[in-house]
Amino acid sequence: MCLPFPLSLPPLLLLLLLLLSHPPSTTTAATMLPSESETLFKIMESMSSDQPWRISHPTPCQPSSSWPGIECKIGKDNRPHVSRLDFGTSPNPSCKKTATFPSLIFSLPFLQSAFFFNCFTHTKTTLSVSQNRASSPASLQQLSLRSNPALSGPIPPQISDLKSLEILTLSQNRLSGPIPSEIFTLRKLIHLDLSYNVLTGTIPMQLGSLRNLQGLDLSYNSLIGSIPDTVGQLGLLQKVDFSSNQLTGSIPNGIEKLGFLVFMALSNNKLSGKFPKGLEKLQSLQYFILDGNPMHIPLPLEFGKLVKLQELRLADSGYSGTIPESFSQLKNLSTLSLQDNRLTGEIPVGFGSLSHIYHMNLSRNMLGGVVPFNASFLKRLGRNLDLSGNPGLCVSSSEAHSLKVGVNVCGSSDQIASPALPLKNSQAPSPSGLSIKPFFLYAVLCVLGLHHQMFLV
Repeated sequence: MCLPFPLSLPPLLLLLLLLLSHPPSTTTAATMLPSESETLFKIMESMSSDQPWRISHPTPCQPSSSWPGIECKIGKDNRPHVSRLDFGTSPNPSCKKTATFPSLIFSLPFLQSAFFFNCFTHTKTTLSVSQNRASSPASLQQLSLRSNPALSGPIPPQISDLKSLEILTLSQNRLSGPIPSEIFTLRKLIHLDLSYNVLTGTIPMQLGSLRNLQGLDLSYNSLIGSIPDTVGQLGLLQKVDFSSNQLTGSIPNGIEKLGFLVFMALSNNKLSGKFPKGLEKLQSLQYFILDGNPMHIPLPLEFGKLVKLQELRLADSGYSGTIPESFSQLKNLSTLSLQDNRLTGEIPVGFGSLSHIYHMNLSRNMLGGVVPFNASFLKRLGRNLDLSGNPGLCVSSSEAHSLKVGVNVCGSSDQIASPALPLKNSQAPSPSGLSIKPFFLYAVLCVLGLHHQMFLV
């Protein structure tokens, strides 16, 4: 290697000449591409009037000029790129009344997450995705639009172009029309929430193609038809909520394949018929909510084998027959709601040993016999225990001092014989629920009392 200076020069002079010929490089922090920053400025100006964004934050992503509601990451080009946008919740930028959905977000090539909460409240807007696939960010993993009452119209089929989506939340808006089948081509989806909209039509059969799905919420819409059996193909599913729609038919047998299912809510639909034969296979299930459906069948014994259940809600569904003794095996149960059915017989004695129970509602049935709960149990539940509306049910006199649970003391004049007890033909209850003989005696006593009053006058 040849040096440009002779070695005979004094060392200090040689060092000075070397420094002058090779000055130290000064590196300046790379800035965002002008096209990307311009797109970001346009999005911010259309969404929020909190600040004059171009003036107050001329260099987005720089530490000295960081924006609220924005996150950046350094790309392979050593430049900062927008990776996350947040609007609507403090300390993030608020949304102005004229704000509409900014489809320009799909032009940010490195965007990974976008959140819009309570943003579109005054000016009507729709969800639109660019039809140019080349402009759709391949990096977008999470899109969330919640509580936007002015966001209406259909879910665009072009949403299927967002191939990297893992979380799609379009909840509490005014989205309408059918669920586009194209949405089920998003094979990376882990969580899909379309709840609290006005969606119509049926649940597409293509639902089963989302093999990575762990959470599915279609509740509070106007969906009709049956639950597709392909739901059983969602082997990783942990939560499913179809409640408050107009779904009909029975619960599909495919449900039994959901071994990781923890939460299932199907309440307030028009479901009927028998439960899946393999119901007992749902050994991970902790929450089962099925109230408000015209089931009109006996309670299945298999529920007693779902030992992890914490909440079981089967109210207002026309269930008949007795409460299975197997329900006493649900040692982790904290909430049991069986009110407004046609259940008969006695309350299972084992219910008194459910140590985790804190809410039990058996009201407005046709249960009878003595309440099998001691004073300690009655006190622990307090007002969270409701047994009212069961004329044949009574509490023993020894527990009568405990908190009121909506039933009379056994043997009191107000207690009515339980219609749940097996009766002979000659003892069949009259339409009023009272047996004929006591009713006749009561009538005779009333007449005698009236005659006595008249005689005294």
